Amino acid sequence: MKSAIYAFSGDPITFGHLDIIKRAAAVFDRLVVAIGVNPSKKYLFSLEERTEMARRSLLNLTNVEVKSFSGMLVDFAYENNINVIVKGVRSSNDFEYEMSLHNLGESQKLGIDTFILFAKPSLAHISSSAVKDIQKEQGLIQDYVPPYVKQCVEAKLSGQYIIGLTGEIGAGKSYVGEKLVELAKAMNLEAHNIELDHLSWQIQDDLKEEKYEVVRKQIIDTFGAEVGNADGSINRKALGEIVFADQKKLERLNEIMDTPILVRLRRELKDKKGLIFLNASLLAEAGMGQLSNCNMILLSVDEATQEQRLLDRDLDKEQIKRRLMSQYDFVHKKEQLEKEIEMNRQGKLWVMESEDYGIVNLLESIISYFQLKNK
Repeated sequence: MKSAIYAFSGDPITFGHLDIIKRAAAVFDRLVVAIGVNPSKKYLFSLEERTEMARRSLLNLTNVEVKSFSGMLVDFAYENNINVIVKGVRSSNDFEYEMSLHNLGESQKLGIDTFILFAKPSLAHISSSAVKDIQKEQGLIQDYVPPYVKQCVEAKLSGQYIIGLTGEIGAGKSYVGEKLVELAKAMNLEAHNIELDHLSWQIQDDLKEEKYEVVRKQIIDTFGAEVGNADGSINRKALGEIVFADQKKLERLNEIMDTPILVRLRRELKDKKGLIFLNASLLAEAGMGQLSNCNMILLSVDEATQEQRLLDRDLDKEQIKRRLMSQYDFVHKKEQLEKEIEMNRQGKLWVMESEDYGIVNLLESIISYFQLKNK
């Protein structure tokens, strides 16, 4: 059996590390991922936390095991009866550094060799340091680390615990989000409800930054002069009549709005701590579960209540029908969210139905999940 060790600090593990691990696991019959301790380094995460993040990120690789170690790596390799150390190299500086480590290991006369894998160009910019730097500025790191690791980094560096909140139109998302915040604050827990629809409205209404003026002009150019107001803002009612009657036009609007909304979301998240509920109607449809690390609340609503709420918004029955057809129904939302959790091997779905699961119980379950009472 061909065995090897891939050792690194994992503070935290990134997609760059995972790519090297997957490629090494395809070459060797057994790969030990070793999370080490360097006395000269100051770590954000404890050894136990770094090991758990690696373990959770590698559950799908059956020939990979995760261990922690201290001391010289060649000694650890020797004691585990492994004579190959895998190293990932991103640059010429990395190569020279790893060559010097190899020579130092050779000096110990344990018969340990080095196996070099070069980082893919598309991943060479990813590092544990970059992840931490981006998170400190409230950037989005879902393209750098898996959802569980993202959850750990957000909690450690920003004190944030993000939960998606979604449901069909008229399911009561705003009410539930505001109520969860109210109840959390009554328990001396900081909490916030961020409505992505409201961020979209701000962009379409009156944000003065030049880029948002460009976005509004792009919407008007795409969907026609009738969706523009005299002051250059967007007539959301007229825009809704167009996009909710045509799925492709709705998808085009979402394409235009995706990046501006993510930028505004970063602004909203900055300096907020505690529980953060991301309230979004199309969380499932847009595959946005990674924003909340696949931790999501799905609200249910009966047809009669839903219809009455939408009638109260001055929508007629034909408009209601078009709005409902433009998004997944409850069953499809649930299927999509469960699929995201399964695919990422991370997250939790809370399904809230008014008749058997109250808001207080929901909040208690969320607090228990994140172990907030012990923090």
